[in-house]
Amino acid sequence: MAQQNSYVDPGWPAVADEGDHPVTELVAARAGSLSPFGEDMAFPVPVETLPYVHPVTVINR
Repeated sequence: MAQQNSYVDPGWPAVADEGDHPVTELVAARAGSLSPFGEDMAFPVPVETLPYVHPVTVINR
């Protein structure tokens, strides 16, 4: 008799009912990964709208 594998992947999602399958994919309008910024963000973003301030190093001589 073969030994049964008792390993259970802790990252596998739990299901509500016995026999159900966990959903591991998302449905999207396009193939590939989705933007973390949302669907309505257009790139490139105008520079005037960015809150970035470039750091300046003053050398002490």
